[in-house]
Amino acid sequence: MPDAGGFDPQAALDQITRATEDLLSSASTLSDAAMREPSLLPGWSRGHLLTHVARNADGGRRLLSWARTGVEASEYPSMLARAEQIEAGGGRTAADLVADLRHSAARFALEYARMPAQAWHRIVCWTGGQQRPAMRAADSRLTEVLVHHVDLRAGYTPAHWPPGFVSDMLSRVADSLAPRDNMSAIRCHSTDTDIWYHIKESAEAQVVHGGQASLLAWLMGRSDGADLRTKGGEALPPVPPLY
Repeated sequence: MPDAGGFDPQAALDQITRATEDLLSSASTLSDAAMREPSLLPGWSRGHLLTHVARNADGGRRLLSWARTGVEASEYPSMLARAEQIEAGGGRTAADLVADLRHSAARFALEYARMPAQAWHRIVCWTGGQQRPAMRAADSRLTEVLVHHVDLRAGYTPAHWPPGFVSDMLSRVADSLAPRDNMSAIRCHSTDTDIWYHIKESAEAQVVHGGQASLLAWLMGRSDGADLRTKGGEALPPVPPLY
């Protein structure tokens, strides 16, 4: 059941589980050679990408353990250690990569299921220094799995993202981009939901129309925005890297 703040741990875990099963299904179709091919992320092969998703599950599990037990456990020892883990694991066989992804997800789910209700509100610290309630580990994990499934370049596209995830994430991305000095003022119109998202309020804000998944993919750098349109037909404004 949702808590007073609207967080429903079981519903969130169900979403994470479905997304993980879909990712595992895609990853299981890839050969050893295919794992060496580039992902959509610069400098990362598919093997590096899947290693990252597996280590992210381990990092999330440690944050949940911290919230549950009160014993501090870092997500990653450092950003350097995170990068070293990804590099070390990227060259493994397809079978090993898929098994690691599956087992790390199972460990995350097991720790998640052990969380008492009050622990979700305890503050833990991510590697980047962000201090947030442990419940944020749930939407963080869902985002990792869904977005990096697109990055795997294995037939899964932003059009496959669940509508609820897209709607929630589009609001968050718009809010995250707004304070950036190198971000233009934009009014994004989701044509399939008729919802407007404002990035920097300005009378000169450029208007961009498109489906909500297409808007999110463009703002997150997963699309060139070819399926979007601007009010006057001008080129889309640049968007700084976010995720």
